[in-house]
Amino acid sequence: MLTLAGAPALSPFRLERLLAQLRVLDPGIDALGARFMYFVETSGAFAAQELQRLCELVDGAEQLDETGSGLFLVVPRPGTQSPWSSKATDIARNCGLARVQRVERGIAYLVTGGSADARSREWIAGALHDRMVETVFTSFDQVESLFAQEAARPLRIVDVLDGGRAALERANAEFGFALASDEIDYLCEGFVALERNPTDVELMMFAQANSEHCRHKIFNASWSIDGEAQSHSLFAMIRNTHSHAADPAVLSAYSDNAAVIRGHEAGRFFPDPATREFG
Repeated sequence: MLTLAGAPALSPFRLERLLAQLRVLDPGIDALGARFMYFVETSGAFAAQELQRLCELVDGAEQLDETGSGLFLVVPRPGTQSPWSSKATDIARNCGLARVQRVERGIAYLVTGGSADARSREWIAGALHDRMVETVFTSFDQVESLFAQEAARPLRIVDVLDGGRAALERANAEFGFALASDEIDYLCEGFVALERNPTDVELMMFAQANSEHCRHKIFNASWSIDGEAQSHSLFAMIRNTHSHAADPAVLSAYSDNAAVIRGHEAGRFFPDPATREFG
């Protein structure tokens, strides 16, 4: 793995604002620095020319010397790949860096002064990262875990045919599916009717697609007001506006999460096939 230091991660204004926020947590903090760090997983050693090309892509190459108790290294959570990494890895490969397996980016925050107390450092770390998608390392030695590969685990079968509803309840608690009681009944009846047992993957897919975070469960459902069934689902009510407007410019709406609208003729900006110049 290669570790490269890049440009400052924050403008002076944003750095000062963040420093003021950290001083609320620990008034003893004297200064704050922030630089992008790039971590590159490779399949082999780079030639000098390849390394130079990589350094040009990430705009930096010098190592970060300041380490120790003041380092807070914010990186994506191990086991995930950031959207930035996905795009940057493609760019590196398209630039001829075939040995690049993955490029990941983090931010090294260097906090000068302040308390060395564990509780204080925990507060500071909490202010520097989004714990939903990021984690904080205190040493560059920990970065290797970003690229750790786990062996694929086999499917697990939930024995509904023999265990009945209780088997689904145990799986619900173990995997954190957050299935409601009526959903467990629905699954149990469905797989008994199919005369087969579900896998853990099928149950996870059902839990995700059927969760309240998925708009289709709520907006496409039938519903009633004061016991009176409504003729339109919530999605149908939204579509109803378009059906009454009947704008001829709208060729397709609410189809596959997209709409097609008639535009007007316009010039196109593309390269000449002979000269390869844009014009």
